[in-house]
Amino acid sequence: MVLLEIVAYSLASAKAAVAGGADRIELCENAAEGGTTPSLGTLESAKALGLPVHAMIRPRGGDFLYEPDEVRVMERDIDLAVAAGADGIVLGALTPQAEVDVALCRRLVERAQGRPVTFHRAFDWAADSVRALEAVAEAGCRRLLTSGRAPSALAGAPLIAELVRRASGQLIVMAGAGLSETNAAEIVRLTGVREVHGSLAGTQPSRMRVRPPAVGLGTAPSWEADAIPCADPERIRRTRAALSSR
Repeated sequence: MVLLEIVAYSLASAKAAVAGGADRIELCENAAEGGTTPSLGTLESAKALGLPVHAMIRPRGGDFLYEPDEVRVMERDIDLAVAAGADGIVLGALTPQAEVDVALCRRLVERAQGRPVTFHRAFDWAADSVRALEAVAEAGCRRLLTSGRAPSALAGAPLIAELVRRASGQLIVMAGAGLSETNAAEIVRLTGVREVHGSLAGTQPSRMRVRPPAVGLGTAPSWEADAIPCADPERIRRTRAALSSR
């Protein structure tokens, strides 16, 4: 069976992942920045839901070239995530030349104390995919998340398929970006991956009795301002069903 990982940007999304039948949660915050380190409280609460939880370790949005003080933050966040019971760690770092920073990643992998480490989509910004794949394995990462250097995993399927072939058991290649209930099975067919990753997003309506005035609190979303962005359990169920036939 193909494993379905849901990237959850909140506890509400983590609950939706459980309700929809996901196999694993990647826990983050800040969807608009592509995911950053979740709060300790969110991680502890997500762990209580019963699914394996892999915690994102990313101190900020933007690029993946980190200053020494940011590395210290990442190390401390890994310590806290491990102590809170995280089942895995998700991270990535590049050099100024857009190569995988093997030394730093190996250092962070060791900090994870044996938890499996996923190298995230920083890979898709690397200058050379083949060298980057080899470097991710050299750093000791167990898994690679990639869209095949494309806006979506479906568009990047040819490169993902090549990476699956080249990885040949060294590490797991997981396809992510743009995953939906309508294309998940096709992505698996085209790439040969056995793990997929997506947000399968929706919203929850607000339970507020008094609706907010027309005052924006940040970038205007494409939904009601007081709606709660959250993974959609029904979309997860449909995606799980589509993958179960593979």
